Amino acid sequence: MFGTIFNCCMILIGSTIGSLMNKGLKERYQTILLQAMGFAAVALGINAVTQYLPKSEEPVLFIVSLAIGAIIGEKIDIEVRFNRFVGLFSDGPLVKGLSTAILLFCIGTLSILGPINSALQGDHTYLITNGILDGVTSLVLASTFGFGIALSAVVLFLWQGFFYVMALFLNDFMTESLLTEISIIGGILIFATGLSILGIKNLKSLNMLPALLIPPVYLTLKHFFL
Repeated sequence: MFGTIFNCCMILIGSTIGSLMNKGLKERYQTILLQAMGFAAVALGINAVTQYLPKSEEPVLFIVSLAIGAIIGEKIDIEVRFNRFVGLFSDGPLVKGLSTAILLFCIGTLSILGPINSALQGDHTYLITNGILDGVTSLVLASTFGFGIALSAVVLFLWQGFFYVMALFLNDFMTESLLTEISIIGGILIFATGLSILGIKNLKSLNMLPALLIPPVYLTLKHFFL
């Protein structure tokens, strides 16, 4: 878990430095930084989809996953519950920043492959690389939204810890096909978040998070019954 701990510490460091910058930044600079992060999220989302969609062995699975996941997420109303939780610590703007941070930090190839490689091979290269990237990103986000961005480190620890433990106990289950499907859906969610940040369309990307659980369920059932 060394790599994951390093990753989380970099987010804490970046959030601390960014929050100190936040106090000295004029509103117009905060606005332009927010727009920059929106464009970055859109670009990362598009890159993930274009990179992994051609590799998919189940080209319709991401569509079905998004549909089912969106219905489940809307039923649970994840976004409202998340907003209420963040509201306990801060006001409205942090909600958008923290949801963006969670998606950018968690839904990416490095953040998924990293803990798997760490568990199976003792290789922390992906997580150290990811930690440096997340540290810079958290600095930029915190310079706009404040230190509350550091809360994403807790979510990241649980997220990467999940894949770390899964890799230890379900080595054969962590196939390239599964990682591909998760990356496609993750790219779409990051893209949607970017559109929301830019104010182009207010999308409930958090309510679509359950879509990430559909590929593991489907591929597991396919493995045992088909």
